[in-house]
Amino acid sequence: MSNSYFPIFTKFAEDDLKEILDYFIDKSPDYIPKLVKRIEVRLEELKSFPEKGRIVPELEKKSIIDYRELIEGNYRIIYHVKDLNVFILSIIDGRRNFDELIITKLTRM
Repeated sequence: MSNSYFPIFTKFAEDDLKEILDYFIDKSPDYIPKLVKRIEVRLEELKSFPEKGRIVPELEKKSIIDYRELIEGNYRIIYHVKDLNVFILSIIDGRRNFDELIITKLTRM
């Protein structure tokens, strides 16, 4: 029997998701529930397969291999697995400057 992992949304990831949803509230409100559902489905996958996501390539180049990501549309869901917990650290629009954003976000933690 395999272990079941527990996804935990950090405050940083909550803030990121709120920022993304706020962006779409006026531009495309019908897109919001679809996006939230797609993210929920991806996070659900982590309960059984926490190693599913790839190691974040930009961090791996710097020999930082503790962080993984799932790609959902234009978004990169950054997470860290510790024991039976999967900490969702950030949701970043892949079209933005990832190096700058992730370093800023990870140093806040």
